[in-house]
Amino acid sequence: MADLKISTRNSRFQLLEALTRNRNHRLREHRFVVQGVRPISQAIEHGWTLLTVIHDAERSLSSWARDVLKQAPETIAMSSALLAELAEKDEGATEILAVVAMPEDELSRIPVPADFLGMVFDRPTQPGNIGAILRSMDALGGQGLIVSGHAADPYDPKSVRASTGSLFATPVVRTASGGPVFDWVRDIRARGIPLTLVATDEHGDVDVWDYDFTQPSLVLIGNETGGLARGWREAADVMVRVPMVGAASSLNASNAATLMLYEAARQRAARPVDRRGGL
Repeated sequence: MADLKISTRNSRFQLLEALTRNRNHRLREHRFVVQGVRPISQAIEHGWTLLTVIHDAERSLSSWARDVLKQAPETIAMSSALLAELAEKDEGATEILAVVAMPEDELSRIPVPADFLGMVFDRPTQPGNIGAILRSMDALGGQGLIVSGHAADPYDPKSVRASTGSLFATPVVRTASGGPVFDWVRDIRARGIPLTLVATDEHGDVDVWDYDFTQPSLVLIGNETGGLARGWREAADVMVRVPMVGAASSLNASNAATLMLYEAARQRAARPVDRRGGL
């Protein structure tokens, strides 16, 4: 199939640009833009659907880029200037961009082994924090992230870039409220997995290293400004805190999430869990 060629800011370019800048357009089209060798490679490795690959029409492509082009049902050759604009790069060359299909927001996408470790991010405002948490979950053994409420978009380019490809390895699911999550938790418990809801708060009752993270846990991380909504606080089984010194009263949301994940990984490494059915 021959490349479609784009050298002006025509209607097709504007539709592609809208995928990078307009959340509602991404939702309607059910697709988003990915850039970078590792993120695109991870999307392919984990079986995500490539819809379109856009490449620089004015440069010789690497063997990696040529292989990616072969896997796309549609390819676009775009001028260097327009490709840089689409990638939102002032400097440096972008070899290719990929348009990838967005998966359904179904909690069933998140695997729940006996030693489940997942997170809820309540109403995040910064897409970069979503990507950073996904990166930490991927590195430290988390099974999935739930983004709840009116929140930043996990498929925003800032989130996709911050995840450095972990978006494709670790499921992220959006829910409009906590209701579907509470139903999902009840179903998990009914299957015999004693899932605990672990809220994080500076005024929590238990220091993070004193909570037993070897048990199946769903960690609740609050909004960057206001913390957890009341519904999540009321649903929590335990409130944990990170003891701090100095003038800081709280941590960045992604830092707090990473700390929780690291503590869980540390405890689980010291006390291995039988994934077939518990300890």
